[in-house]
Amino acid sequence: MRLETNNLSTMTYSRLFCVAALLFLAACATPSKRFEQQASDLGFEKQEWLGDGFTHTLFKNKPLQDSSKLHVYLGGDGIPWLRRNRIALDPTPRDALGLRLMALDDNPSVYLGRPCYHGQDNSPACSPLLWTYERYSSAVVDSMAVVIEKLLDSGGYEGLVMVGFSGGGGLAMLLAPKLSQTSQVVTLAGNLDIQTWTSLHDHGALLGSINPSEQPPLDGTIQQFHLAGGKDENIPPWMVEAAVENQPNSQFITFDDFDHNCCWEKIWKSMLQCLAESCEWSHQQSAAVSAHP
Repeated sequence: MRLETNNLSTMTYSRLFCVAALLFLAACATPSKRFEQQASDLGFEKQEWLGDGFTHTLFKNKPLQDSSKLHVYLGGDGIPWLRRNRIALDPTPRDALGLRLMALDDNPSVYLGRPCYHGQDNSPACSPLLWTYERYSSAVVDSMAVVIEKLLDSGGYEGLVMVGFSGGGGLAMLLAPKLSQTSQVVTLAGNLDIQTWTSLHDHGALLGSINPSEQPPLDGTIQQFHLAGGKDENIPPWMVEAAVENQPNSQFITFDDFDHNCCWEKIWKSMLQCLAESCEWSHQQSAAVSAHP
């Protein structure tokens, strides 16, 4: 009987050890692996595409409806720095907001990763400069543009809708002039003036990056929606509004109860419908959609 008890205790400790080991491994998973797991859980297909000197990781959605337009989602800067004097080894975003938005989208859509993100940080062409000071550089923008052109050609798409969150909003504004198929741009809490942003937060200047707010306005045929959260302390609404005041065919929309990360999924279905209809979004819509999930 004592032997059976000892065996039972041994089995119990063994199982506890295995559980602890699995929890430890999960905790040690890299940001890239965690992001990839979230994409897999949402049913997205991971692919790798070659840009201009860089390999890009992207995640493709399975469209539920046919469309001649491709929706491209661009995520935020992630975590370029762990601390002021310590660069992150893997800058991939910890919050997969772009994936969650794309999960609500029935159109053909992809989430396009930046150079050196999503497990590509050890690629020979990569340098920490590309996710710190040069995160909005011509090298980054040009390589992403090449991938988007390939995606458009492969699917025979005639139009392009770009959706950018935070730093992805700035990249969307930089990419739009390079892609003639661009018909609509949506930024959510977009970092559209990197000089004002770095000054506001007392960050070092992003030397080597292109400031979206200092570029010529987009073509008037491109419909723009710039969304801001009224409680966003990272990229305040006034910063977004000032950056787009000279943009033609653009709408600046504030959601009073939103902050930087919350609660964009709440309004995304309505925004997708607005995009499909090329609508004019009203302040009444903002209040109504914000109040009801």
